[in-house]
Amino acid sequence: MSTPVDEMITPVDERILRTSPLRKLLARPELGSVVGALAVFVFFALAADGFLRASSLSTVLYASSTIGIMAVPVALLMIGGEFDLSAGVLVTSSALVSSMFSYQMTADTWVGVGVSLLVTLAVGALNGFLLTRTKLPSFIVTLGTFLMLTGMNLGFTKLIDGTVSTKTIGDMEGFPSARAVFASTLTIGGVDVKVTILWWLGLVALASWVLLRTRAGNWIFAVGGNEDAARAVGVPVAKTKIGLYMGVAFGAWICGQHLLFSFDAVQSGEGVGNELIYIIAAVIGGCLITGGYGSAVGSAVGALLFGMTSKGIVFAEWNPDWFKFFLGAMLLLAALLNTWVKKRAEATT
Repeated sequence: MSTPVDEMITPVDERILRTSPLRKLLARPELGSVVGALAVFVFFALAADGFLRASSLSTVLYASSTIGIMAVPVALLMIGGEFDLSAGVLVTSSALVSSMFSYQMTADTWVGVGVSLLVTLAVGALNGFLLTRTKLPSFIVTLGTFLMLTGMNLGFTKLIDGTVSTKTIGDMEGFPSARAVFASTLTIGGVDVKVTILWWLGLVALASWVLLRTRAGNWIFAVGGNEDAARAVGVPVAKTKIGLYMGVAFGAWICGQHLLFSFDAVQSGEGVGNELIYIIAAVIGGCLITGGYGSAVGSAVGALLFGMTSKGIVFAEWNPDWFKFFLGAMLLLAALLNTWVKKRAEATT
């Protein structure tokens, strides 16, 4: 039986409830990584002479960008509830296809770049197709792709070029313009800035827009949060996951072309192990292994943490053998902090 008091109470629409700035801050997945990045920056600014020089910061940003270009699509894939163990060697595969096709077909290097894009995207689509059709875990599917690509990189390079590295293509038509797009150095305010930094920032902006302002972004969060529930409300789960894997492939293509046009030749054994670095950057940036939570900006901060640590140790003249220790410590601390932040955000909503 309702009382007069109950009858006087009118339900309040949750959409008009105001959210406090603290709640909004705690809800941001990149909060922990931003705090960590500030701490690492201050630490190396005090511990390493020259760390705050413009040229040193440019070097840090370059190191961060080569990781960040891949960390962005890997973060989106993890938000979608999956991950890719083949991402590291796919970078090398992309560079090898571009180099060998251009050299063997005596074509313009841009033809090799285009063929490489098609092949790399096809590998990403294959990963997504196998995952959605077989229902196997992404660990198994992409581990198989990782092993196959590793063998193919080495096998085809030896078969076609006779060695473990490709022939130089530095004197081929189109090489200067391709290098300008993928591996040039710009001078801004008297400081040399690698073009990969611009690629990185552009991808972060694009991925953030997709996640926060488009229907596809809602699909990514829905698929990562609860795949069955997402499918029940009409989310195209298979297309979303295939698209995410193709996004990782696109990032691998950019990094592969940068690798090729920076040195005009590629070692077939490169890239092994880098997939873990991309995943680490995404996790440090706030992505959860379980999916449904994270941001593109967080992955950028995670990559920046990686760059500051790797170069800060060099500027401080420490033994670089300690780098993996610091990286592992950051991963554990970030994972714990991200979990705590997520719980606090859920408790305040």
